[in-house]
Formats: sequence, C-alpha cells, structure tokens
Amino acid sequence: MRDVHYAIGGREIFRGLDLTVRRGRITAIMGPSGGGKTTLLKLITGQILADRGSVRVFGEEVATLGHRALYALRQRLGLLFQNGALLTDMDVFDNVAFPVREHSDLPEALIRKLVLLKLQAVGLRGAAHLLPGELSGGMARRIALARAIVMDPEVLMYDEPFVGLDPISLGVILRLIKQMNTALGITSIVVSHDVQELATIADDSYLLLDGRIAAAGSPAELRASEAPAVRQFMTGSAEGPVAFNYPAPDYLGQLLAEGDE
Repeated sequence: MRDVHYAIGGREIFRGLDLTVRRGRITAIMGPSGGGKTTLLKLITGQILADRGSVRVFGEEVATLGHRALYALRQRLGLLFQNGALLTDMDVFDNVAFPVREHSDLPEALIRKLVLLKLQAVGLRGAAHLLPGELSGGMARRIALARAIVMDPEVLMYDEPFVGLDPISLGVILRLIKQMNTALGITSIVVSHDVQELATIADDSYLLLDGRIAAAGSPAELRASEAPAVRQFMTGSAEGPVAFNYPAPDYLGQLLAEGDE
C-alpha cells in the first residue's frame, strides 16, 4: 500500500498510508478500535477502493482488476472474520466444505477428505456434525479458521481473532496462527489491538494511528519506541496524545443549547 487515502462520509480513515507485507511472515497491524484496521483488509480484498494511492496484491493493482480477475485474486486469499461468520443452518462439516463446493468441481469423496484434514489441523475433527450454536466461542473461531484455510490460500488474514476468547482458547488460536504460517508456508496478516498477544507471534508490526503508520518494526522495536503516541498505545496508558473522546462541540455549550430548546 502506497500513499493510500480513504474517507467515509467526509471522515478521513487513511491519510497517506504506507505499508508492506512480506511473503512468508506474520505481519501485525495494530491500532485502537475504529482506527481503520478492518477497512484496511477490505482494501486488500477489493471490497472497497482507495480514493487515492496504490494497493497492490501479488503485484496486481487491485483498483484496475475486472470482476473475473478480482474473484481470482480473492481465491488466493483467506479471511478469518472477526465474529467467525459461520452459517448457522449448516453443521461444521458443511461450513468448512462451503468454499470448496462454491469454487471447485471436486467430487464429494475428495471434499470429505479435504474438510477432515483441515478440521484435524485445528483439533476439531470430532465436531464435524455439530451446529454453530453448539460450539463455544473458541471452537467457533477454530472452525472459521479451518474454513479460511480449506482452499489453501497464499495469504491468510485475521480480523481481530482474539476478541472474546478465554485464556485457553486464546493460547490455542495463537499457536494455530504460528503453526499454520509455518506448516502451510503462507503469509499472515493479523489486525488487532491486543499488543501482548501479537508480540508473541508477529515478525513485523505496524501501528496505525490517525490514518497513517505511526511506527513500524519488530514487536520489540515498537515496545522500545520513545514516541509519545506509540508508547501510550503499547503500554495502554489513558494519558497521552491519543484522545479517549471522539471530537465533539464544547460540552457545556452543547448542554446549555439543548436545554434552551
């Protein structure tokens, strides 16, 4: 991504964003909630297009791709949705099989072997018959991961994979992200605001603040930064240049104005 600008309803999300994801590595994109991390993934997958700047994936400019080429590119990507996004009226097996049935003509016998292989990789082959409503939060996230890797993507993207997980499930997901990246030889992009968890798995880290990259480097380099905004985020301090309140008119003036009405 080079000099990427993007706005929604006049509100700037990105203001000259620059970052590079290196092949075969785990890249962490960190930043506060509402800072544009999920929007960044939508730009990579071509769900939205930048107002200005360049987004290149596998050497191709996403904004110039036609529908057929864009769909072909997306088949090389895997995405673990923030909430898992499992289809509630399908059991675990059919959820994982769904992308294969949609995008290939493989026989059911081969699809069965492929699905069981991916479920085994996340430790849930025995849950193949369960419905999403019968799964715990951690199990649902692992099933969603199995679905994300079933087409053997070259790049696997994780949108806030740690939200709502208990410590055991969190540890399992962290281990799986690391293992998947190594065993499958893929490239991983993890967007999250969980600093400590990302530090245990990331090769490269970016901190996204105010629509730009505020810091980049290894997790250790970001932790050692003396920049006030970076230090505030990495330590979780309430005091610093990153404001807690969303921009608003003068509080007292607004209260009085509304009272007069």
